[in-house]
Amino acid sequence: MTCAARTAMPALRKHALVAEKGQALTEFLVISVALLPLFLLVPMIAKYQDIAHSTQLASRYVAFEAMTRNDSVSSWKPPAQLAAEVRRRFFSNPDAAIKTNDVAGDFKANQNMFWRDPKDAPLIKHFDSDVNVSFGLDHNSDHSGGFASASDGQPFLLKSPLSLQDRGIYSANVSVTLANLPDDLKFYKPFDTINLRMSRSTSLLIDGWSGKDPGRVQDKLSNVAIFPGKALAPLSVIVDPVVMVIELPGGITKGPKLGKLDFWQDVVPPDRLRAGK
Repeated sequence: MTCAARTAMPALRKHALVAEKGQALTEFLVISVALLPLFLLVPMIAKYQDIAHSTQLASRYVAFEAMTRNDSVSSWKPPAQLAAEVRRRFFSNPDAAIKTNDVAGDFKANQNMFWRDPKDAPLIKHFDSDVNVSFGLDHNSDHSGGFASASDGQPFLLKSPLSLQDRGIYSANVSVTLANLPDDLKFYKPFDTINLRMSRSTSLLIDGWSGKDPGRVQDKLSNVAIFPGKALAPLSVIVDPVVMVIELPGGITKGPKLGKLDFWQDVVPPDRLRAGK
């Protein structure tokens, strides 16, 4: 290798190194332009997921309210009252106090500060029109439309003694309509035209068979249709004396208490109970 060639080698290596650095920078800039919209959308996706979670919780609230307030227990909670409670307790500011007849207003103090678009506008613009409560598969406005009967259409065989109803599963629906993102922000397209609406449902069997107090529960369980063994109770008059006379294995000297459920009751002794203050 000549002296001139040896002198040129370091210069060529330096030029190649500069070219590689320039190529890496160009590739990074191209990839950054492609990934930038994704990075900008991550906070918005988190907000949408948070709203979806609150919508699910709200539907559960409506469904479980029906467990304690329905026409077989007392009376339904009015749909308008349920909707107002959902709007205030699940879709307004997270630190809102739980108050009776409290209504969410369309002003900043009642809005969730996390649920805002890049220009600080609320994603839920109007509580009354954007957050709605409905019932049943057809999204009815009244509780009576919230039930879906079994596919076979047959009532419960033990409907009479257990006071079961055959109207089926009760479903509660909560939906929220979100505002589109600003149309002048190119990185957020097509979220400026999607008209996003979230809806979640919770279904329960709210018609229980239990009574309002232990005595009524016991009356239902004592029904011959539920406990056929109750029909054997009169035989105890004959069986018990026979058992006392006949020596059975294991030293059994008492009858089997035919048809008597009270023998199996789990009763707390009075001295174990503490009166409420």
